[in-house]
Amino acid sequence: MGRQYIYPADLKSEPKLWLWSLKDLAALGIALILSVLALTQIHLYLPLVGTMLFGILTIRADDQSVLDFLKRAVRFFLTDTQEFYWQEKSVGEHDRREAMNK
Repeated sequence: MGRQYIYPADLKSEPKLWLWSLKDLAALGIALILSVLALTQIHLYLPLVGTMLFGILTIRADDQSVLDFLKRAVRFFLTDTQEFYWQEKSVGEHDRREAMNK
């Protein structure tokens, strides 16, 4: 009996496990271990709260996460330079007559 391999429809998509991409899940696991160590050794809750917040923000739905949206919003509003070019548009003779008739 031959082996059967099941491939995703889009081979360029990120690998996912449950609701997270594997990269985010690995970072979440390492952060969770360090957070539990900080909680048990120095009784500090802040790393655990940060880890849980990261876990919630990186949940993926339709290949998008809240963290991706927040990164793009910060880049759009704060860090990237936005350039606007204004130029005067000459009004043709026909357009002038219509403007005068209104």
